Amino acid sequence: MWMSDQVPPGQTPGSRPRERRAAASLSNQWMSLVLEELDHGVVLLNGAGRVLHTNLAARASLEDNHPLELVGQHLRARLLTDAVPLAEALEGAEASGRRCLLRLGDDRSECGRANVVVVPLNRDVSQAAVLLILERRQLCGDLAAQWFALRYQLTPAETEVLKALSNGVKPTEVAQRQGVAISTVRSQIQSIRAKSGADSIGELMRQLALLPPLVSSLRPAKLVN
Repeated sequence: MWMSDQVPPGQTPGSRPRERRAAASLSNQWMSLVLEELDHGVVLLNGAGRVLHTNLAARASLEDNHPLELVGQHLRARLLTDAVPLAEALEGAEASGRRCLLRLGDDRSECGRANVVVVPLNRDVSQAAVLLILERRQLCGDLAAQWFALRYQLTPAETEVLKALSNGVKPTEVAQRQGVAISTVRSQIQSIRAKSGADSIGELMRQLALLPPLVSSLRPAKLVN
């Protein structure tokens, strides 16, 4: 018997394949959990548009007036003008390994506009697939903002100002929403900058943009597989 065919004591000849299958299954479970923790929506599908997997962030985006939508097990464009570009991008990724950036939707429509990155998954696999990466609709999620606030000991009021700024709300509008004077909001912004070491609002937003894109552990039950 060759050395590679020898079975260690306590193992049967068929135990190694079973162990490899168990390890592969566990690895797939881990990968699925990893995808669920990302704040970027990811959709795995084949060239025909049949969905193989979606993570939490993707399901939330697709249910919230995104230019793409799930219809049964298929991904479709909400607007007819996006149907052909989407189909061509999926086919090109699966058949030719072509990456691309899609700009879908229309500013005049209810779903608005959104960027989608199309990535071919066709290297060292028996069956090709396509990965769609959806853009985030906000600079950072609530969990990332809360972490930032805890790290720099922001007050609850400062945290709300931080969240509003990260969503593109101007200081004057923040003041109107919170029913306070603009001078109060400016003082809160100055305090946030001082605590975080940011020289400007732009630098503050850059710090937020660099935070790890993790979703909140408080998840809506209907969005969890």
